[in-house]
Amino acid sequence: MKKLLLASAVSAVFAAPATVLAQAKPAPVPTLDKILEASGISVSGYIDAGYTHSDRNIEAPAFSTRVFDSQNNSFALHQFGITVAKQPKEGFGGLVNLTVGKDANVIQSFPATANATFDVTQGFLQYAGGPCIIIAGKFVTLSGTEVIASPGNNNVSRSILFGAIPFTHTGVRATWALSDTVSLIAGVNNGWDQLQDANKGKTAELGASLNPIKPLTISLSAYSGKEVVTPGGAAVPEGTRTSINAVASYTIIDPLSVGLEVLNVSQDNTVAGNAKGKYNGVAGYVSYMFAPKFRGVLRAESFDDKDGIRFGTASTKYKEVTLTGAFLASDSFEARVEGRRDQATNKVFTDYAGATSKTMTSIALQGLYKF
Repeated sequence: MKKLLLASAVSAVFAAPATVLAQAKPAPVPTLDKILEASGISVSGYIDAGYTHSDRNIEAPAFSTRVFDSQNNSFALHQFGITVAKQPKEGFGGLVNLTVGKDANVIQSFPATANATFDVTQGFLQYAGGPCIIIAGKFVTLSGTEVIASPGNNNVSRSILFGAIPFTHTGVRATWALSDTVSLIAGVNNGWDQLQDANKGKTAELGASLNPIKPLTISLSAYSGKEVVTPGGAAVPEGTRTSINAVASYTIIDPLSVGLEVLNVSQDNTVAGNAKGKYNGVAGYVSYMFAPKFRGVLRAESFDDKDGIRFGTASTKYKEVTLTGAFLASDSFEARVEGRRDQATNKVFTDYAGATSKTMTSIALQGLYKF
């Protein structure tokens, strides 16, 4: 018995320093992501770099249906995007979204800066209360299937329709969730891509987001107000511009989904005799996951610039077909390769020797890193 007590005492003596040291060990320093998570602040971003080659001249002042990929045979840092947000379900919050790179010069709002490589794409305050969310500041448009941030699209290039709608608005927007499947949106803003209003008139926006059945989502949007700036920043006589846009997507089976977009835009006083000018278009999408890491996407669209208020050449119709293959190496990295064919009813495209053509063919490579 004495030996047992002695052994226990000796064990306790040797164990005590270790216990004391363990208790004295400082707690690990919290990482930045843990600090942000605890504070309710989220930080996310991406890098979009790529290469484009076309058989026609797509550099200004040459004509192109492209929005971002407008350099001949060139590598480019298209976008470095970062978003910092705190958006609680109840109370006040906000979001800031910055875009750095070549594409920033395209999406910047009026008044524009020449050759800009930095853009505050979004910056707004938010208040959430029950089913209602109100934001005030600068925010992206309700219209369109495709978005400014590259990871939100499945193709490398943007559609013709993407360049025929506004990128952003500056104003106030309210979203009311009537149920889990229906949300209504209303707001008022300076107009299309205008940080500073180019005229005194304001533009009203209405929208709806519908999810009647799980595989189907529908987004409707409408804008109306007096405008003097068209997409791309071209000036037009002041007149009421009305835009109506509908987007639908449907998951047929788990790897296969389809989408459809319809756009109609009109503006007063843009045709001889102060008549109303119009353009409209439709785009379809098919996306299929061939394997967990391989995706194929087909896009086809038709665009009728009836009065030339989008591209400047009246009575011209445009069509394009794009096929994109993607390798999803990880949750963070995606590589894409794309082939695209544009066609017009008039000779609007120009080759490098100055000859005009009705067609344009291009290839593109893209690397996307998300964090």
